[in-house]
Amino acid sequence: MLNKLWAKVLLLALLLPAVARADEGMWLPLYVKRLNYADMQKKGLKLTAEEIYDVNNASLKDAIVQLGGFCTGEFVSSQGLLLTNHHCGYDAIQSHSTPENNILEKGFFAANKSEEKTNPGLFVDILVRMEDVTGKVLEGITPQTSEVERSILIQQRQTELANAAKENGQYVAYVRDFFAGNEYYMFVYQRFGDVRLVGAPPEAVGKFGGDTDNWMWPRHTGDFSMFRVYADKNNKPTAGPQADNVPYVPKKHLPVSLQGVNEGDFAMVFGFPGRTQRFLPAAGLQMTLDQTNPARIKLRDTRLKIWKEDSDANPVVRLQYASKYANIANYWKYFIGQNEGMKRLKTVDQKKAEEASLVQWIAADAARGPSYGAALNDINQAYQGLRAYNLSSVYVSEAANGTEIVAFAGRLAPLYKLLQDPKADKAAIQQTVASLRGAAEEHFKDYNAPTDKKVFAALLQLYAADVPKDQQPDVFQTVSKQYGGSMAKYADYVFANSFLASKAKTEAFLAAPTLAKLENDPGFKTWNSVQRNYTQNILPKMQGYQATLARANRSYVAALRAKNADKVYSPDANSTLRLSYGSVRDYSPRDAVDYKFYTTAQGILDKEDNTNPEFVVPKKESELLQAKDYGRFADKDGTLHVAFTTDNDITGGNSGSPVINGRGELIGIAFDGNWEAMTGDLAYDKDLKRCINVDIRYVLWCVEKLGGGKALVDEMTLVNNGPNPGVAPSASGAALLNQLGDADKLKVKADEGKTKVKKKKGKEKEPAAATM
Repeated sequence: MLNKLWAKVLLLALLLPAVARADEGMWLPLYVKRLNYADMQKKGLKLTAEEIYDVNNASLKDAIVQLGGFCTGEFVSSQGLLLTNHHCGYDAIQSHSTPENNILEKGFFAANKSEEKTNPGLFVDILVRMEDVTGKVLEGITPQTSEVERSILIQQRQTELANAAKENGQYVAYVRDFFAGNEYYMFVYQRFGDVRLVGAPPEAVGKFGGDTDNWMWPRHTGDFSMFRVYADKNNKPTAGPQADNVPYVPKKHLPVSLQGVNEGDFAMVFGFPGRTQRFLPAAGLQMTLDQTNPARIKLRDTRLKIWKEDSDANPVVRLQYASKYANIANYWKYFIGQNEGMKRLKTVDQKKAEEASLVQWIAADAARGPSYGAALNDINQAYQGLRAYNLSSVYVSEAANGTEIVAFAGRLAPLYKLLQDPKADKAAIQQTVASLRGAAEEHFKDYNAPTDKKVFAALLQLYAADVPKDQQPDVFQTVSKQYGGSMAKYADYVFANSFLASKAKTEAFLAAPTLAKLENDPGFKTWNSVQRNYTQNILPKMQGYQATLARANRSYVAALRAKNADKVYSPDANSTLRLSYGSVRDYSPRDAVDYKFYTTAQGILDKEDNTNPEFVVPKKESELLQAKDYGRFADKDGTLHVAFTTDNDITGGNSGSPVINGRGELIGIAFDGNWEAMTGDLAYDKDLKRCINVDIRYVLWCVEKLGGGKALVDEMTLVNNGPNPGVAPSASGAALLNQLGDADKLKVKADEGKTKVKKKKGKEKEPAAATM
């Protein structure tokens, strides 16, 4: 038996690729010169490493922002004009829409700066610097340090380092762990709290293809929106919109290329990828495949069907739930694709093979055992324990907090804590109540209680049916005894009696909050029961296994890096600034199917179906496209290109990221990944992984020709380096740059459709069209 088992292990090991994948990696720009620069040059990069990342001088990093903590954007003018995805701006667009003036549906481009729309609470972070602080964080910590003591020391040091870097509130700073806690880096940002909506195409353009085309190629979606960042008169950040704020002047903005792309062209994506788990062991992958993803899919599907039914029946509800529906639907489909991909690509088997090879390597040298020998065994035992409680954790997140009344009840937890304390500071209570009034205003603007009641009944019924009885909150016993187990009857009672189902009743409670009123409210009691059960019955058990995992994962990742010392690993994404580089590429997803690397406007007309909400083409767009009125944005082949694919390594959070060519010019905006590589967050596939990008020329066409926003296009620095008969020479970029003056040390020469940008004498010469 043992011999047969070992033979299987060796066979699995042979399944592993023998070499590192060239295009894999979300790299820290801090190390681009040391780790990636030579390879990037081979692929077509013309910039210097310092032009990509430099702490002391303007570089590409200064043109990239994190938008709202969840998306990426890029500056495209010296007046703080920002491009990102339509789905990243969706919430802001929807918030300014009313049934009488539905800009989500009809689109919007500000004719001047006075028409730009403020968005309190929306912010952008611009990186000032990143720093390796591993030595400072781990100083004095040894393998003998207990996991509890280690965790406390690290958290204290992370906080101390970040607080010192904030310089009395001048910056936002935090320290993040990398490689499962083997390394630590600090990130320091400027945060700008005045971000105004400038423009967006009609939803039929920005979301063309809807859920059907989501995560799919070929695509014909104009997934972009435009914002402007404002600052005070000294170009410094403000916490929110101020009457005397002026457009922010970025240290650098991206020139916009009208040349288009060809297969094999260099492509770099700069942005803030959210989360990958490529070091997740086989046991973790198996739990995701068996438990986590199926539960998420089931619960989100239930919620989405109810929302869609009510939205289709009522245009007011549709507007209220448009943004929420889009957010939930996006990853509902993602989880489906990820599971299908894991099965198709045998991701778990590949990871098992990697682990088998690692076991062999550890066993080959007795000196490795003390550091790495127990890692995989501890990991497998921890996941075995976690599987017993994982479903409970998912259902708290996706079922209980998937209902809006329960999630909103959770917002009252700080007030609940204060009301329980007889010595609580009245000023603190008043401050908390004031904050809750704002939260209530925001919540009820897009809330429909009858819809939420249906979701409440459906999701909690699934919770009661699917989670082990001994792990359920005690409120379910109440439902069983008093309502015959009918969650629908319990929902009737909750929504008829909870002040949380009504804006007016919530405001009345906040006007005179008492502990008794809060504790007796059935909506709050439901949340409190779920939360108490989770924190007392579920979380403590999970934390024990998670502590074991933290230590074991750290050893496991360290062992992988030691074993494969000749391989340069990129760290998992964690919402910090990264770059990925690769090429414009087509792909063949399956037998007899070959996809081109680009799509054109003809595909929009081919898909047009005005009886299907997902494929409506606005009348004006249809007329312009049928007339082939592409203006200066046509490709050299005479068509209007809409989207293109690259092999850049991206994930969620990269939405809105600029796609930059070898000269540092903007050629597109990343907005999606492809269905065939939905396992990308867990394992990179060099043959199938593709980044889907909207062509910047289609963006400009939508702004100028479809939206009438020519002034916004003229504000940008348009360049055309190379022959392109389909594009008319543009003097707008040169005119703008001439206005920048000595502060930017730039001189422009516009000649025969080319815009060249040079530094003045006495300074190092810049590549053509680089903009400071």
